[in-house]
Amino acid sequence: MADTSQLRDPDYRPPMGEAIPLGIQHVLAMFAGNITVPLIIALAAGPEYITVLVQIALLAAGVATLIQTVGIGPVGSRLPVVQGTSFAYVGILTSALKGGATLAAVFGASLVGGLFQMVLGYFIPQIRKFIPVLVSGVVVMTIGFTLLPVGIKYSAGCGAYPAPFCEAAGFGNASNWAMALFVIAAILLVRRFGRGIWSTASVFVGLVIGYVLAIPFGMVDPTLAARIGDAAWIGLPEQWFGLEFTTAAAVGLIGLMVIMAFITTIETVGDLSGITMGGANREPTDRELKGGIMADGFGSAVVALFGGLPNTSYSQNVGLVSFTGVMSRHVVTVGAVFLLLCGFIPKLAAVIGAMPQPVLGGAAVVMFGLIVSAGLKLVAQAGLTTRNMLIAAVSLGLGMGLWQVEQIARAAGFGPLPVDVLPSWSVPLFVSGIVVAGVVAAILNAVIREEETSG
Repeated sequence: MADTSQLRDPDYRPPMGEAIPLGIQHVLAMFAGNITVPLIIALAAGPEYITVLVQIALLAAGVATLIQTVGIGPVGSRLPVVQGTSFAYVGILTSALKGGATLAAVFGASLVGGLFQMVLGYFIPQIRKFIPVLVSGVVVMTIGFTLLPVGIKYSAGCGAYPAPFCEAAGFGNASNWAMALFVIAAILLVRRFGRGIWSTASVFVGLVIGYVLAIPFGMVDPTLAARIGDAAWIGLPEQWFGLEFTTAAAVGLIGLMVIMAFITTIETVGDLSGITMGGANREPTDRELKGGIMADGFGSAVVALFGGLPNTSYSQNVGLVSFTGVMSRHVVTVGAVFLLLCGFIPKLAAVIGAMPQPVLGGAAVVMFGLIVSAGLKLVAQAGLTTRNMLIAAVSLGLGMGLWQVEQIARAAGFGPLPVDVLPSWSVPLFVSGIVVAGVVAAILNAVIREEETSG
């Protein structure tokens, strides 16, 4: 086994006998999260897109991860960073698709947003001081909080369909809640009593157990199950979505994607800092930050050309680096190759696409809760001083508060916030609260000094 100094070296190449299981472990830690996002987006766009979007998501994660670990010129952190489909975009994209936007508009906007993030990455050494770990932590916490209702809706049996369909499908019936709670319990038990890779991959194991149990209870959609038999064993995605830039929906989405590029950049700075601090007890260098964020944007732009959703660094893998103590980027490269192999199997994507919503919902509640915990850990890393607690409180209060008011207004039948309060183009920005919380945290961090809040 290598000594401590070797393990902390990103360029260290462990023997393949160690690299393969460690790499697959990274994939298992992010696999459930990576397939959750395309499942949610596909259900909003139309169930017929589930298989192809899941297959592309696996391929996209492999390609984007290789861009990070191997690098292309200045692009790539060359750190053990695992890329996956971003949760931060779920609220915005599902709202846009329900409002009539096409998947082509989503991918066109993703391409522009990814290219813009590359520009941000190039200048990150100059703006790094404005997005410290405290701001990253607030953003990550907000992402988790705003996604938790999605997990609850899926647990109830209907996460993305219109209300009339949900009622017809038995939304909130006892069997749905029982299945979701069973999956949560399975995940917790495997995490508590499992050993090694079983404990680390507890979310994945819980999904498999719940899925298998759902089959004899008739909870698998027959239409989706039929697609498993029709899917090929080996092959590339069969559908091309194209790119759309000029329609009203596409233009609106492009504006949102540009703003979300700032938010994703803040999240990625936090993840890169967490990896280097947890694995090597140091802050990331300017070159690592610059290359990592440029790779974040470049990966999203490249996969958008082929129908992939925006990719970003995965926070759950930050903890895995700290847990194993292995900083080798070559380990994650092995994991990326494994993701690519999975992406070339359409039948696997069809099997995943037929997963019952309550099974997915139980795992989603755990995963989205873990995102909140990851954000809390970053805030704690900045120090729980009076100043930092005040910044977090105000940022979360405004971001989550505005989001809740908008949601209450919709539930009460009043529609979105009235245009005499906010311009109509700005309403989508408050659907998730992420933009508000991130901007407020960055501003307060810049203007409030420690002594101003000390007692």
